[in-house]
Amino acid sequence: MTEKEVDLVMRDPNDLNKHVRVNFEDVLGEPDGAHSIDCVWSLSNKCFNGGKNCCYKLLTTLCGLCIALYWGCMFAQITFDQVWCVTPGLRTCSIYAGCCQKFIGIFVQCCLAPICETCGLIFSKISMSKN
Repeated sequence: MTEKEVDLVMRDPNDLNKHVRVNFEDVLGEPDGAHSIDCVWSLSNKCFNGGKNCCYKLLTTLCGLCIALYWGCMFAQITFDQVWCVTPGLRTCSIYAGCCQKFIGIFVQCCLAPICETCGLIFSKISMSKN
């Protein structure tokens, strides 16, 4: 199996993290009538983006590889469990349930069906009349 090449431009093609949009405009906004000095607003934008980008890059540099390795191992374990434990277990359960279904079907046909048929014949002879 060959690995797909990593897209370094579009890093969330499935929009997994669209809820974490953290641009300056998504976090801070001054309503009409409450505006700071233009240079403060402009520098705040630069400080916000610079701090966010610097901190994010530092955190991903320090932790990203270890966390990626952890999640890779976690999903490998989940895949292993599904392939080697859960699916064969479900198949085994299905085979045994099929046997139980046949036993119960035979029991119903041999024991309960005649009783139900007899009760039906007994009650079919009952007639009601209106006086």
